[in-house]
Amino acid sequence: MIVIVMGVSGVGKTTIAVGLAEQLGWPFIEGDDLHPAANVQKMAAGIPLTDDDRAPWLDALADRIEVWRAAGSDGVIACSALRRVYRDRLAGSHRDVRFLHLSASREVVLERMAGRRGHFMPPALLDSQYAALEPPDESERGRALTLDAGATPEELVARAVEWLDP
Repeated sequence: MIVIVMGVSGVGKTTIAVGLAEQLGWPFIEGDDLHPAANVQKMAAGIPLTDDDRAPWLDALADRIEVWRAAGSDGVIACSALRRVYRDRLAGSHRDVRFLHLSASREVVLERMAGRRGHFMPPALLDSQYAALEPPDESERGRALTLDAGATPEELVARAVEWLDP
């Protein structure tokens, strides 16, 4: 099984994905590490990414998922996966790719982003993230779970493990 912890920048994806990977003993990939340098530079300059910008990044993530699947490995990825089309690209037709959507208000996320150091994504881009966000809906039932990111990391990881029932 592959679990993609998704949501807007600053919502806590990496914290929860690392905790989940540690709890389950699965490998972890930080999706941001697979962005082409041009994407990182663009975001650092306060310019939102387009679908064309995201395409090579999504391809790189999908390739990693396929490597894990081919090896029979489980894994956890922190990745925004904001739009349904991105999630479809990452999961393909595979039912063993699941999405854990962390949801929080803009105010909560801005507060978290203000305390973050060394990340390329400036708070000025948060509105573009919310504008692009297409939360999982009923049609994604079974492959996606939305959790309130206001819970503690321990609570979120425990709920995710319960949902995954590995």
